[in-house]
Amino acid sequence: MGLATFKGGVHPPEKKELSREASLTPLAPPKTVVIPLSQHIGAPCAATVEIGQEVSIGQEVGVAEAFVSAPVHSSVSGKVVAIGEFPNPMGRMVKSVVIENDGQETWVELKGADPSSLSPEEIKDRISAAGIVGMGGAAFPTKVKLSPPKEKTIDFVILNGAECEPYLNADYRLMVEKPDEVIEGLKIIMRSLGVEKGYIGIESNKPQAFEILTSAAAQYPDVEVQMLEVKYPQGAEKMLIKAITGREVPSKGGLPMDVGCVVQNIGTAVAIRDAVKLGRPLIERVVTVTGGGIREPKNLLVRVGTMVSELVEACGGLTDDTVKVISGGPMMGFALSTLEVPVTKGTSGILVMTESEAPHTDKYLNCIRCGRCIDACPMGLMPQMLSILSEAGQSEECKEYNLWDCFECGSCAFVCPSKRPIVQFVRLAKSQTKPG
Repeated sequence: MGLATFKGGVHPPEKKELSREASLTPLAPPKTVVIPLSQHIGAPCAATVEIGQEVSIGQEVGVAEAFVSAPVHSSVSGKVVAIGEFPNPMGRMVKSVVIENDGQETWVELKGADPSSLSPEEIKDRISAAGIVGMGGAAFPTKVKLSPPKEKTIDFVILNGAECEPYLNADYRLMVEKPDEVIEGLKIIMRSLGVEKGYIGIESNKPQAFEILTSAAAQYPDVEVQMLEVKYPQGAEKMLIKAITGREVPSKGGLPMDVGCVVQNIGTAVAIRDAVKLGRPLIERVVTVTGGGIREPKNLLVRVGTMVSELVEACGGLTDDTVKVISGGPMMGFALSTLEVPVTKGTSGILVMTESEAPHTDKYLNCIRCGRCIDACPMGLMPQMLSILSEAGQSEECKEYNLWDCFECGSCAFVCPSKRPIVQFVRLAKSQTKPG
């Protein structure tokens, strides 16, 4: 019997070896941080500080005023020197708080607690106050994910340790170096939902992480570590649920909670553990800086608000043949137009690519109806029709082909012999329609 997996998917070059053995390395706090007030899906925060105000590490600088939102906190101690519009990694101008570091490393008073003494609601309140969001890239507010309607019974919590995106090793290093914190985070999530079974899914190309976490979980009969087939996008939550539980999330707007599951990222679990047990808000994260265009690939522990340029400098700088820098991984990441953008809660990696890794082409061809994108699509869609209709300006017609079931993994574009920018066509169609 083969390893757990799903139908479809692709096998891009993994390139994990570039930074796999690079241990977590704290990056020195920067002299200035830019803290975007929107680092999550949902409503942006409202600034709670003023220019000239002194702040401490962990102090709230943006308050969430909507249910689907998450507060943001200062990652350094110092003075607020500006509040205004600054570019984020996706190229959008976002209201941000700029703080000049005084070098004192003064923290707000942290109030930790024994998770076993807290009620589910108290746990969720601590997670919410700490500004925890999904750290795999989507940055969905975690408290919202942990607050399903009463009629939705949750049976399983699944931690996503697949990290199927090529090049990235942030979650891998956490699993290898902080296995107990990962397990503690999972147990806290399970307690917050009243769930009696937790899984951790790890691809088979991470045997060391599998062995370490299996050993760490041995004392917990309600936690199971499961090895998965190496295939992209194995870490997408719907694929992960199918591989581990056999349950299929319904199409046309279905959510994991519809099949009794909640999926969280490894980094999110560790952040939840730190928030609940130690009282620490989310002010730093692991970022893999890698690719053929960076001189010294590393896995850095970085303060939120640090400029990408400082990460690049800490890794020896760019090589002469660098052609592209991506926030995230090569399949779902976004190319950066400048290195002067801040690390956010959702920045899992900075990928620096050379010409051989990211060959440039200005042209794509017409669809030849080969069907490769259909075979590759993990959601069972017809990507070629989505791209053809979108290119023709028929975005509404795309909905007949389940446009909004696409989560833009890029498998279709990866296998397309005509090099069609299918994901970009999907995003265009989504921008011109509404879900439903």
